[in-house]
Amino acid sequence: MTEPVMLKERIKRKIAEVDAVSDILPAVVIIHNIQDGLAVEYMSRRGAELLGFTVDEIRDLGENYHHRFFNSEDVEHYLVKAKELLDQNDNNYIISLFQQVRASEQHPWNWYLTTIKILMWDDEGKPLLTISLACPIDPLHHVTSKVARLLEENNFLRLNYSRFSKLSGREQEVLRHIALGKSAAESADELCISTTTVETHRRNIKRKLNTSSFYELTQYARAFDLI
Repeated sequence: MTEPVMLKERIKRKIAEVDAVSDILPAVVIIHNIQDGLAVEYMSRRGAELLGFTVDEIRDLGENYHHRFFNSEDVEHYLVKAKELLDQNDNNYIISLFQQVRASEQHPWNWYLTTIKILMWDDEGKPLLTISLACPIDPLHHVTSKVARLLEENNFLRLNYSRFSKLSGREQEVLRHIALGKSAAESADELCISTTTVETHRRNIKRKLNTSSFYELTQYARAFDLI
């Protein structure tokens, strides 16, 4: 038996081991092939039913699986965590992340807490398969809305860091005051500068952040821990 054939047999046996217990686990079980663009090698029956596809249909999607069912805003964070897992290359190392999943564009996003570890290595000791356990988060639980807000702020931070980094320390102070609803005169008094200087800072902030929306300015202040 050649090495590629032997490896395929090992993969089949490993998947069979997981499949034997997947229905009794309180989570969706997914096995990805790291060396095949994170394509799905296996998904438990519960997961396939939630997505409305058969396991074979999901497998045939290849890399498109990630774009079809997951929020694209989460992908960058997911890739960073996946790299962290592969760099550690440790059987005991586990990563966890929140993910938004939906069956189609007509369905709402649902939050899942997913834990991932390496399941199998190839003959050269390189990571080959990962196993993920995805647990749905109760949408009525108060923690869900808090998690959603935190992740929204985190996404906003990543997307807008380059703009925010253009602000000087003083401009960040003025931005904080804007978000807190302080007038230019109040900011001038607290920062011991003239009202004219505050107004100049405000114009520069709006230009650098490319927005004059109070809501968006407040988003910046919240995401970057100014308030």
